[in-house]
Amino acid sequence: MAVSSIMIKDVPKEDRPRERLLQLGSAHLSNQELLAILLGSGTKEESVMVLSNRVLMHFEGLKLLNDATIEELMAIKGIGEAKGVLMLSAIELGKRMNQYKSNDRYIVRSPEDGADYVMEEMRSLNQEHFVVLFLNTKNQIIHRQTIFIGSLNASIVHPREVYREAVKRSAASIIVAHNHPSGDPSPSQEDIHVTRRLVESGKMIGIEVLDHLIIGDRKFISLKEKGYL
Repeated sequence: MAVSSIMIKDVPKEDRPRERLLQLGSAHLSNQELLAILLGSGTKEESVMVLSNRVLMHFEGLKLLNDATIEELMAIKGIGEAKGVLMLSAIELGKRMNQYKSNDRYIVRSPEDGADYVMEEMRSLNQEHFVVLFLNTKNQIIHRQTIFIGSLNASIVHPREVYREAVKRSAASIIVAHNHPSGDPSPSQEDIHVTRRLVESGKMIGIEVLDHLIIGDRKFISLKEKGYL
């Protein structure tokens, strides 16, 4: 029997994704198995496990799937509108759960705390986003705002846009962060120049820049730790 013709009904019950999830818990399932449960069924020619594997191969794993469009999904044989919509809904729900923050104000005690707050949202962005976290005197985040989207440039990321909001929010200090879509958080000369410009402007109005975090793919660099603040 060819692999592509094996249906879920031909697989021993204890090895089927749904049964494995119920028995072992979702954390023990592979990406392929979780996607197979989401898809629900395959086609006449192939099982849902084979279909889920083709989807993952098409998107080179989960990273590109995170940004999939309905058109890209439906271009895959075996994925119709219904399955595509279900997948997009699940992807979006996952993004929102990652971005969810408790009503209790988040306290930043270290560069790791600041990076953890923005990492999941920023690490997979396809463009650079310049984000500012506004903090009170207890180092609690009181507001978060994206100031600019695009390549970091000192002539575009102007201090007045940052500090206007800081004054409006009565912030005692700020942490700025931006992502590198390449996944490598190494700072550029422009990153350092923007940081120093913001620090000098902050000193004049009494609002401290606690750090500038550069977000890569599950890693970050603190310009404060590097000695640029």
